[in-house]
Amino acid sequence: MADTKRGREEQARNEARRQREREIEQARQRRDEPEPEPPSEGDAEAAEGAAEVPQRCHRRGCDEPAAFLVLERYLEDTGHGPVEATAALCPEHTAEEGPTRLDDAFAGYVFRVEPLPDTAETAET
Repeated sequence: MADTKRGREEQARNEARRQREREIEQARQRRDEPEPEPPSEGDAEAAEGAAEVPQRCHRRGCDEPAAFLVLERYLEDTGHGPVEATAALCPEHTAEEGPTRLDDAFAGYVFRVEPLPDTAETAET
């Protein structure tokens, strides 16, 4: 290929395509791997390193307590691999939530809504 602007652009497109194909193949190979186990409550070291979940709804202007954690895993726009976006939401805002990055979905795409541990315990009692 000649060293022209057109040739360089084509090489860049080809490299980006090959990178996406590698990432998809790696995600397909990992799809059968089990999800990592959450740390046990007695594990103090894991608890120190764990990120704390916000107690209030993530939406701007909402002061309601968070009840659900919404997770979406999708491919980043730049093609550098999968990204996980999480938000703690109140029940009202959780009902409005849905998959937003379906254009960037891949074999490892995830959209999940889970109750927060504090609210699940209070709901059962």
